[in-house]
Amino acid sequence: MEEKHTICRLCSALCPIVVHLENGRIISAEREAGPAVEKDYFCPKLKAAADIVYSADRIKTPLIKEENKGKAIWKEVSWTQALDIIAEKLDFFKTTYGAESVCWMRGMAADWGAPWDYAIRFMNVFGSPNTIGNGAVCHVAREMAHFFTYGVMSYPDYKNSQCIVVWGKNDRDCNPQGYESILYAKERGAKLIVVDPIETTLTSLADIWLQIRPGCDGLLAMSMIHVIISESLYDGDFVGAWTVGFDELKEAVKAYAPERVAQEMWLDAEKIRESARLYATTKPACIMDGNGLDMHVNVFQNTRSVCMLRALTGSIDKKGGDLLPKAIPTEDIQLKERFRNDIKPISFRYPLFNKFHKTRGDHVLSSAVDAIVEEDPYPIKALIIQASNPVVTMANSKRFLRALEKLEFIVVIDLFMTRTAKHAHIILPTTTCFEKTQLNLNSMSRNHVTLQNQVIDWVEDAWPDWKITFELAKRMGYGSEFPWNTVEEAIDYQLKPSGISVEMLRKSPHGISYEETSYEKYRNRGFNTRSGKVEFYSEVLKEHGYRPIPTFDEDEKNNLSFYNQKAHFPLVGISGARPNSFVHSQLRNIPSLLEQEPEPFVDIHPKDAETRDIMDGDNVRVETPNGWITMKARVSTVVHPGSVRIPWGWGECNPDFNLNDLTDDEMRDPITSTPSNRCFMCNVVKEVKTG
Repeated sequence: MEEKHTICRLCSALCPIVVHLENGRIISAEREAGPAVEKDYFCPKLKAAADIVYSADRIKTPLIKEENKGKAIWKEVSWTQALDIIAEKLDFFKTTYGAESVCWMRGMAADWGAPWDYAIRFMNVFGSPNTIGNGAVCHVAREMAHFFTYGVMSYPDYKNSQCIVVWGKNDRDCNPQGYESILYAKERGAKLIVVDPIETTLTSLADIWLQIRPGCDGLLAMSMIHVIISESLYDGDFVGAWTVGFDELKEAVKAYAPERVAQEMWLDAEKIRESARLYATTKPACIMDGNGLDMHVNVFQNTRSVCMLRALTGSIDKKGGDLLPKAIPTEDIQLKERFRNDIKPISFRYPLFNKFHKTRGDHVLSSAVDAIVEEDPYPIKALIIQASNPVVTMANSKRFLRALEKLEFIVVIDLFMTRTAKHAHIILPTTTCFEKTQLNLNSMSRNHVTLQNQVIDWVEDAWPDWKITFELAKRMGYGSEFPWNTVEEAIDYQLKPSGISVEMLRKSPHGISYEETSYEKYRNRGFNTRSGKVEFYSEVLKEHGYRPIPTFDEDEKNNLSFYNQKAHFPLVGISGARPNSFVHSQLRNIPSLLEQEPEPFVDIHPKDAETRDIMDGDNVRVETPNGWITMKARVSTVVHPGSVRIPWGWGECNPDFNLNDLTDDEMRDPITSTPSNRCFMCNVVKEVKTG
């Protein structure tokens, strides 16, 4: 039996794995053994690697939709035929309506990362600024908050910390390497504070668990800042030398004494004070702000408030604190110099986000839907959907379906025939992470390069994402901008300024650090902000019409209730908890994984269940102003009274389970346009059998 080493991308955790092969086929796969690996950790997705790769559901060849007696049928065609048709269509739309009439979007399926750079490069050469990324929903808003506070997104140094705050994330299920670092720090005496509305494995390890009301994260951060400033627990030297706007912040947080705001957050005032004191006085300390802060109507300012905690305590870029990464030097693989600044982007209503988008390539899909439905700022005619299933994953899925009906041409690149793929005109089959080589960009942002190695041949007639983009580009006449024949050539080109090559990375399966980790780099070069300092008060935000310091006044607090119809929708619905067997809407078509969690449940607190005469296992209806879905109830104390947890992603295997039939894409963060997928007001009622 042969063994090959690579990086797993069945989710975004980037676990190093060993793949066992026989006659070139995957037999099994497992995480690499090592001193930091949790002995009891089990990943069902990795165990099912062979089931995923060799699934009978895989799309095996390009498909074109044809009409036969009024019925749509799928016809198998060659790659040459499929790409020629796509190239001809794209050229037609560009000539007739302008390049901006074409959008390209990507998701998390099929191990996303480096291939997105090639897609953005294609669109920059093609001439359209309209690239739509999943990160705009679940990451970019937080990244922007970091950027407009201290210039780059920080990350926590768990292993060397003495006080860890995990805010809106369950590392045990979505980041096993991070979880193991937390366990390591705990064994060395580190304190753990967890902010999460849901009881998780991590909350059971916490010294303090703040079971916050969803959406109130910024309010909690400002309340903790109130304690730290009023009790003089902040780092005066750092604040005095390296921040701007402290006096304005000090004035702003006077309104957020724990005793005034704790009840609104479902928290105890003394526990807020205890948490603030523990965090501010235990050095070094770090904070992880996770996806739990994303997909709220106030995600940007919520995260800005958390960022200010880091700066206030002087934890930024300290060993054991919140590290500021130094980017590895690379060639501009996205070809940003070709970005069309003269074309109004689809998210024109969000000017600050647009400036940031140019560096990330991630518009929010809601803006694309606006443009398609309203033809503002111009009509969108064609959409390439790469590794995404927005029919299930987008807020207000019904509106997205209406938008699809207006499009003249849809291409889907995916592994399986998803609900979204069924609406395509052409489907291109792509490969799994085991069938392709690519850079792992997540690690590169943190001064470390790792390579995901191809361990098996492409299955059937599927192509890896990079090859699809390269070949389409050449058919469009962009051969000089895409001169590479292999992905290895493209990677070597991208990494050339760093002196690192594919050959070097293959000899170092755990990756290569570009240089030794350094601390307090701001002392030599300042922060990457307009002032060169951490900006509690942001002139940039003020110039764009936004609040320069996060405040949560009555107008803002009203938004925390989202629909403000408590009489009819008294419960806070929470979405997003990820079962370990699946990723987003993916993999529920794999029998071995579906067996482990065959159906979704709504978690409802016993108090709320009792008032509704709901018993464990009852069929219930979850209702919002947008509609309703049906699931079984699970009476559980993992949720706070007044809230329910509703799993998402199930709409792929059963439309009746589609959580995003409940959500509203019009409820958006005013700065980043991020929709409120994460939580919403709802009600749960017992289904009564009739007849």
